[in-house]
Amino acid sequence: MAAAFRTLHESPPLLLPNAWDAASAAAIESGGAAAIATTSAGIAWARGTTDGEQLGRDRMLQALTEIVAAVRAPVTADIESGYGVDPDDVAVTIRALIGIGVAGINIEDSPGADGPLRAPSIQAARIGAVRATADRAGVPLWINARTDVFLTDTGALAELLRETGERAAVYAAAGADSLFVPGVADLGVIRDLTAGPLPINVMVGSGSPDGASLAQAGVARVSLGPAIAQAAYGLATRATRELLHDGTYTALDDPLARSH
Repeated sequence: MAAAFRTLHESPPLLLPNAWDAASAAAIESGGAAAIATTSAGIAWARGTTDGEQLGRDRMLQALTEIVAAVRAPVTADIESGYGVDPDDVAVTIRALIGIGVAGINIEDSPGADGPLRAPSIQAARIGAVRATADRAGVPLWINARTDVFLTDTGALAELLRETGERAAVYAAAGADSLFVPGVADLGVIRDLTAGPLPINVMVGSGSPDGASLAQAGVARVSLGPAIAQAAYGLATRATRELLHDGTYTALDDPLARSH
């Protein structure tokens, strides 16, 4: 699966809807997705907790096992910060993921709780542990290194671009295959990022540039993050309110509700 997933990156942008359980993964595959990403936020919500490594490694691995088993398409897993402080902890997570059959991962430089981003050298060691573990297993795991510079920093744009570029270079040297930069929607900024040392993954949602524009800007991957999960839960809320307040069911005319 990892080799097939790597091949899909040869014709960018790779479009990746994000699943949060086995049923959503199967629905995404039935919609025609060539590969499926997961959303750690959606998985956490479905299990009664919040994003940011609150779910823990074991429960996340169980969720990912169910998702991978439900589909034939390659699955790339959002593993938040890797579930452990040290590179050895991250390696434990990666060995388990390879056993499950995951084809790629996202790993972020946010520590999963309030506080500054990990120093680039520290995060590089963690990425290096991912690459070394996958190499020892003979699996060409795709490493999508996420940086939260644009989510956590309030500095000037030039400073954000500089820090992101520096992190990209360090992460690339450690073995990352692409850079995920959530919080970016401006096409000019995206073009600046795509000129850097790693292919760029952009997370989109309502109001984001369309796929053609992102392709022209040089984006390598487009993912939806938790947006599908949020839309599904929003539909549940709207349908419930309508039933209880009006006794009607028009919310269920939504295409999301009729897709199955």
